[in-house]
Amino acid sequence: MLNNLILVLNCGSSSLKFSILNPDSEKKYLFGLVERLFLPDTSVTWQYLEKKYQVCIGSNMSHENALDFVLNHIFLQAEKIFKRIIGIGHRVVHGGHKINKSTLINENIINIINDSVCFAPLHNPSNLIGIKIAMNKYPHLIKKNVAVFDTSFYNNIPKTSFLYAIPYRFYKKYHIRRYGAHGISHHYVSCKTALLLNKKFSSLNIITCHLGNGCSISAICNGTCVDTSMGLTPLEGLVMGTRSGDIDPSVIFFMHRKLNLSIDEIEVILTKKSGLLGLSEVSSDFRYFEKNYTLKKSAKISVDIFCHRLAKYISAYMSLMENRLDALVFTGGIGENVPLIRQLTLSKLSLIGFKLDFKKNLSLKSGKSGLISSKNSHMVFVIPTNEELAIAKETISIIHKT
Repeated sequence: MLNNLILVLNCGSSSLKFSILNPDSEKKYLFGLVERLFLPDTSVTWQYLEKKYQVCIGSNMSHENALDFVLNHIFLQAEKIFKRIIGIGHRVVHGGHKINKSTLINENIINIINDSVCFAPLHNPSNLIGIKIAMNKYPHLIKKNVAVFDTSFYNNIPKTSFLYAIPYRFYKKYHIRRYGAHGISHHYVSCKTALLLNKKFSSLNIITCHLGNGCSISAICNGTCVDTSMGLTPLEGLVMGTRSGDIDPSVIFFMHRKLNLSIDEIEVILTKKSGLLGLSEVSSDFRYFEKNYTLKKSAKISVDIFCHRLAKYISAYMSLMENRLDALVFTGGIGENVPLIRQLTLSKLSLIGFKLDFKKNLSLKSGKSGLISSKNSHMVFVIPTNEELAIAKETISIIHKT
C-alpha cells in the first residue's frame, strides 16, 4: 500500500543515494544519486515517477550541502507522496562490537555509532550527518528512524577469519578484529543469486565482489559469510577509489619515522589520497580509467593493479568453498557497469576454471543483470545491488515490531 512508504538515505564516503519506495511492492516513487562530493562538478541525478532530472549543484559539495538540496528542493516535488512515509532507513557502515543487527535509532544508538567512527572514519561521520539532519527535519518521524548496519552480515564469520595475528588481549579488551563492510550489498546479491540458481540460501556457495568507490569481496559458504576483505575498518583489502587496501604495516612506520609524517597525515593519505587516485595522481572516478585505459600509462597500470588484487582475492576465496562454487558475482557501480574490469580479472583466473563469454560481458552494463561466463566455466553473474531496497525492507520490519 502507498501508506507503507520508506525514505532511505545512504550517505557514502563520496556520494549520497536517496529513495522513497514501497518495500512490499518494491516500487520506487522517487530515487536518485548525488555523486562527486568533494570534487569539481558535484552532480545530482534523480527520477520522480517516470521523469528523469540531472543538475550540477556546485563544486566540492559536502554531505550537508547535498542533503540540503535533496530535502529542500527535490523532495518538494514529491510532497504528496512524502506525507505517506512511515519511516526512515539509514545505511550505517559500522556498529562496532556493541551492535550486530538493525535497530531503531535513539540517543544511545547515535552515541555507539559515533564511538565507532574510529572503525569507519570515511563513513560513520557521513551516516551520522544523514541521521541527525533527517531527525531534525522530520520530527514527526523521529522515533521511526532505523539504522541498518553493513557489519551485521559478518556476525557469524569464524575466528579463523576475523582474528588478527596480534596479541589476543587486543581482541579481548579492545575488540580489534575483522568486522567487514558492504554487508547490506553482499547479502542482497547473495539472496538474488540463490533465486537465480533456484537454491536454498542455506546451501549457497558463492563469492561476491562489490566494486565501487569502496571495494570488497566476500566468501559465502552454505549461506554464511566465512570471510571478507575489509577488516577492522573499510581500509583493508582491495584497491579502491581513494583507499589503499592491503599494504605492509611497516609502510606506516616508514612514513612516520623516515618521512616525518604524523599519524593523522598518514591516515588521510591512506584513506583519501591513495587507491586509484594515488596511483594515477589524476582521479578516483572509474569513468576516467575506462576512457583512458589504452591511452595513458598511469591509467593502465592503475587498472591492472586493481584487477591483480581482485583476482588474488577471488582465487584465495575459492579455497573456502568446500569443493563447490555455485557462482562468482560482480556488483556495485564498477562491478555492474565496467566490462573491462570483469574481463581483465577473469582472464587471470582461467587456471581455476573461469572463462568469459565476451559478447555477454560487453552487453551487461547500466543496471542489467545476467550470466557472463561461457558454458565450460564456473558461473559468473552480474547482479545490480539494491542496498536501498534492502534497507527499506529492514526498516519496515523493525518499525512493525515496535
